[in-house]
Amino acid sequence: MKRKDFIQLSAMGLGALALPKFAFGNPVDPSRFLNDGIDVKVKKQLADVALNAAKAKGATYADVRIGRYLNQFVTTRETRVQNIANTESFGVGIRVIANGCWGFAATNNVTKEEVAKAAERAVAVAKANSKVKAEPVQLAPQQGYGEVSWKTPIEINTFTVPVKDKVDLLLSVNDAALKGGVNFVNSAILAINEQKYFASTDGSYIDQDIHRLFPTFNVTKIDRASGKFETRKSLGNPVGMGYEYLSARPQDKVTGIITRYRDRYDMLEDVRNAAIDVEQKLKAPSVQPGKYDLILDPSHLWLTIHESVAHPTELDRVLGYEANYAGTSFLTLDKWKSGKFNFGSKLVNVVADKLQPGSLGAVGYDDEGVQCGQWDLIKDGVLVNYQAIRDQAHIIGLKHSQGCCYAQSWADVQFQRMPNVSLQPGKDPLSVDDMIKNVEKGIYIIGDGSFSIDQQRYNFQFGGQVFYEIKNGKIAGMIKDVAYQANTQEFWNSCAAIADKSDYRLGGAFNDGKGQPGQSNAVSHGSSTTRFNGVNVINTARKI
Repeated sequence: MKRKDFIQLSAMGLGALALPKFAFGNPVDPSRFLNDGIDVKVKKQLADVALNAAKAKGATYADVRIGRYLNQFVTTRETRVQNIANTESFGVGIRVIANGCWGFAATNNVTKEEVAKAAERAVAVAKANSKVKAEPVQLAPQQGYGEVSWKTPIEINTFTVPVKDKVDLLLSVNDAALKGGVNFVNSAILAINEQKYFASTDGSYIDQDIHRLFPTFNVTKIDRASGKFETRKSLGNPVGMGYEYLSARPQDKVTGIITRYRDRYDMLEDVRNAAIDVEQKLKAPSVQPGKYDLILDPSHLWLTIHESVAHPTELDRVLGYEANYAGTSFLTLDKWKSGKFNFGSKLVNVVADKLQPGSLGAVGYDDEGVQCGQWDLIKDGVLVNYQAIRDQAHIIGLKHSQGCCYAQSWADVQFQRMPNVSLQPGKDPLSVDDMIKNVEKGIYIIGDGSFSIDQQRYNFQFGGQVFYEIKNGKIAGMIKDVAYQANTQEFWNSCAAIADKSDYRLGGAFNDGKGQPGQSNAVSHGSSTTRFNGVNVINTARKI
């Protein structure tokens, strides 16, 4: 999957096809999703077989992941259902260290005999790798937790909701859009349940039940006279929640120029607003290029955080492990070692975490059996840390992993993946309205759009969904064809104000791609509405 594909599944009619192949598994009847799968006692027995077989063949460390992955994708267009996919994938992945090197093997034949054989293959792979190793793996110490469990705190399991109810919701969303005057609309509900059991020679036996949900739509309106068209995507988020996310409450609504949502989502209201937005976008004047103060809504800023903060602080990227596929990072180790690299203004505080309720990255333990937590990446504008896992921790002087290891399925080896990375809200009371009052010449940007960023995550360009011009502290009306350009350090040093915690919201990516062979993971990024001064804005409709 191309990295740019992660933003959203813009062609929702082909939405299921845009997801990683592992997500499909074997087609099953949706009633199977309500089965509990194999008993946790049986999982422990299978895990012990693998661990003992690996140690018997010479492994000094081994871990086992028994995974059951359930996926449901319901996609519609206008008045019809395009696709309903229900899949299940089940198998075992075994990772070992032998002769100082990693080895990995997997099987979907989940019997004691086949699991033992897979463990032996993993050791054989490690020993083969050891013949060309530069230095042995240095694994940060990790305590064993014994038998523990963790579950996404959901209220309604999405898989218990009948497919008909999901179809009815999506078709009602489409109907509302068509009645609002749009020409085309597609919508989808994507649901994932990862049932993961982890065991290791450190003495952990961890059972986790992880749920994610992504309701989304895209509307298009055409001006028949000119042939021009405008689009607007859903402002809902992919979330680490159950179906309750689609039942918005009064306290979840953030009203203003455009209606947004905090913890839950009203899909019908959003699509009605989207129909109005595309009508206004068709009539809106094109932006005049120049320097503007930008007011960036969390529905937009999450993507800028993802690309310009979260990716460049991945330690494997910093070390060059990703250079062949998706670039490196300008945040090299010398900048971190100096202890004073000026990443942004003093208002910029960015935290990595795997705990925030409702976020896509929230789990109790990562795929190395490390209990998850939080840590600073940028503190008062200064680079202070990276994202590291067990075999990277020693490189930056850590005595433990930060718990951000992940594999997209039982068939893939786990490696360093991005945790939730979020800009912290302002400490002083500040509303969005108050922020706008202080802007003489600016643009208020809502929703994520197209983007481009270089291989070091330094020079970039970002678009959006909806744009409002600000003149002398007031909203002057909608404009279009807006994108801003900057480099990462310049941009974050232009951060001049951040709204307080009452405005804090999450955005995120359901399938962020990385690695060769490629894998996807889900991650959220939070912020409050934020102001950036003097940013270069271009007109995307003008020919150069």
